[in-house]
Amino acid sequence: MGRITLDQITKSFGEAQVIPPLDLTIEDGEFVVFVGPSGCGKSTLLRLIAGLEDVTSGEIRIDGKPATDLPPAKRGLAMVFQSYALYPHMSVRKNIAFPLKMAKLSQEEIKRKVENAAQVLNLSPYIDKRPGQLSGGQRQRVAIGRAIVREPAAFLFDEPLSNLDAALRVNMRAEISELHQQLATTMIYVTHDQVEAMTMADKIVVLQAGVIEQVGSPLDLYNHPRNLFVAGFIGSPKMNFITGPEAAKHGAHTIGIRPEHLRTSKESGDWTGRVGLGEHLGSDTFLRVDTEFGEMTVRTIGDFDARHGDTVYLTPDPARLHRFDESGLSIR
Repeated sequence: MGRITLDQITKSFGEAQVIPPLDLTIEDGEFVVFVGPSGCGKSTLLRLIAGLEDVTSGEIRIDGKPATDLPPAKRGLAMVFQSYALYPHMSVRKNIAFPLKMAKLSQEEIKRKVENAAQVLNLSPYIDKRPGQLSGGQRQRVAIGRAIVREPAAFLFDEPLSNLDAALRVNMRAEISELHQQLATTMIYVTHDQVEAMTMADKIVVLQAGVIEQVGSPLDLYNHPRNLFVAGFIGSPKMNFITGPEAAKHGAHTIGIRPEHLRTSKESGDWTGRVGLGEHLGSDTFLRVDTEFGEMTVRTIGDFDARHGDTVYLTPDPARLHRFDESGLSIR
């Protein structure tokens, strides 16, 4: 079991409150991603759950049992950091086995658990190598293996892929997601990368300045953002926003439209613009278009022929238009 409940949790450093009163429930077996800009409190929140930071007030419960005052080792959680924290002089086998030796398990039990973890993580061919002989992705899998053998109630990942190059990040995202399916264990994953959040999560928690702005599935946040912050943070490229008379036509202070929900034409459309920067990515082309409302990003088909300075016409999909009031809240 791995149900984690945060009840009116707060965290202050001196006079500065970085986590205002916060409630959150993470269900057993969920893959939950904490996402938000740097300094939003996501790593602090993860460290509070892990017990690496003390809460200022409120209660943490793990499987219904109070855990607020338990030391990290007693919480039944396993944390994986962005720095792999491996012992360079030890083999993969010994690195994975280390927490089991500390727990004084038998040699037979240690051998079985280590070999099972190595097999799950495709590390068996490297089990007698040292970390310095492995790629970044392989080293991260060793760090995960060291967590797996503890059979925790939940895994906590603190930006585990930030040290990897782009290709490895994509591969490791898939591997961690597949691992979650295999283990069916609760996973909490911290990242500033909303693409990671969208591709991996069952449930996303969007944070800003320690406050939960919205909780929901990736598609729920994409299709129904609660406010301007979530609308601008979730989705890549970012949503376009328009204020003024054009927004007022739709009964809103601000309207938003995603780049992929704008139809682009060289003949006619609702809005007129001039192409600035174009990014051709094969199947897709992203255009920066200067309009009377400011610069807008448009996603169109890869072979759309538009060059710097060309006039183009944009038409928003009315069913995909997002409306926000003066306080930034979504108008449904």
